[in-house]
Amino acid sequence: MSLLRKYLEFPIIYKIAIGFVVGVIIGVIAGAFVGPHAFDPIKPLGDLFIRLLKMIVAPIILFTLVVGAASISPARLGRIGVKIIVYYLITSAVAVTIGLAMANLFRPGAGLKLAEATKEITVKKAPPIVEVLLNIVPTNPFASLAEGKVLQIIFFAIVVGIAIAYLKESKIERIAKAANTVYSVFDGLAEVMYKIVRGILQYAPIGVFALIGYVVARYGPGVLGPLAIVVIALYVGLFIHIVVVYGGILSAFKLNLIKFLKGVKEAMLTAFVTRSSSGTLPVTMSVAESNLRISRSIYAFTLPLGATINMDGTAMYQAICTIFVANALGIPLTISQQLIIVLTAVLASIGTAGVPGAGLIMLAMVLEAVGLPLTDPAVAAAYSMIAGIDVILDMGRTMVNVTGDLVGTTIVAKTEGEIDLSSGVWKS
Repeated sequence: MSLLRKYLEFPIIYKIAIGFVVGVIIGVIAGAFVGPHAFDPIKPLGDLFIRLLKMIVAPIILFTLVVGAASISPARLGRIGVKIIVYYLITSAVAVTIGLAMANLFRPGAGLKLAEATKEITVKKAPPIVEVLLNIVPTNPFASLAEGKVLQIIFFAIVVGIAIAYLKESKIERIAKAANTVYSVFDGLAEVMYKIVRGILQYAPIGVFALIGYVVARYGPGVLGPLAIVVIALYVGLFIHIVVVYGGILSAFKLNLIKFLKGVKEAMLTAFVTRSSSGTLPVTMSVAESNLRISRSIYAFTLPLGATINMDGTAMYQAICTIFVANALGIPLTISQQLIIVLTAVLASIGTAGVPGAGLIMLAMVLEAVGLPLTDPAVAAAYSMIAGIDVILDMGRTMVNVTGDLVGTTIVAKTEGEIDLSSGVWKS
């Protein structure tokens, strides 16, 4: 038991990294001395990891989104609520668009052709965008859950969450009590999902070892080069998003980006290290009050909401990684399918829990939406490659997520006259 305890206490990011490196090394050796099928007997361990991930996609979307939407008090769904939510949605859409631009520029995964031995791999023909928008509304939400129709699950969860939020404020005691009970049930179920995710992540090193070892043994060590392109594409995109998008927004409201970054650097560094928007929240709130001089009545609402629904870095990551998977399979995505990525990634970012590695779970959802399910061996192989370097990607995207929360909060506070520009970092 002491050995198991030591394993569980060892940081998961290091375990996944070790699993990835060991898988690569053994995959190269096995492929060279035994042959391309050397890892075939071990691959089921990786398939189990993929199945575990698919198992939790639908429930974690439903439960976390319901809780996120229900946590918004109707009394705050006025001027401030509309401003911050519109900001979060627009910046997420811009982020995923930058991600697609970086993916098309760097073309990560191009030339890998992981699907050469998988003749049955096909991408569903993308329907018209109007049909996609209409299909977001489910005719049978339970069927959507059973069939894993993720866009419909997201829509249904948001509607249910908003309805619960309003009922919680009901003056009829029976209704308010029932709504709070329902909220508590969904909150408890969301926590159950987080616990399951943590358990799956404990198994992740084994799954990553098996999957990446299989890929390297079968296709050779040349598959590792494109992963470096993924990292470069994402970090270039994140840099552009901070400087151009956030800097432009702050400048439009006559605020200085350099001063802003100086004030929030502690939160950015904490997010980079912890890879958790939720875990960084206390630090984020502290810098909002102490350094940015924002009124508590503003940041106490916008920052927790942002930790739940504002995931610019995650949206960009999903776009780049989806293109990587498609390119690795030798199946370039059409403009229509890339538009679906924009829509799905923005909505998926709303449901991405602010915990380490959550974006990897939501990536599976985006892949499903463009017709690249993890049930296909080639898709699973490409996905496992992303999983192996996810810790590197997660650090950058989480830092941008938290930075975006603070930019939005600053802008709303400025428009509401709830920020002191004569003190803190703003003071010349």
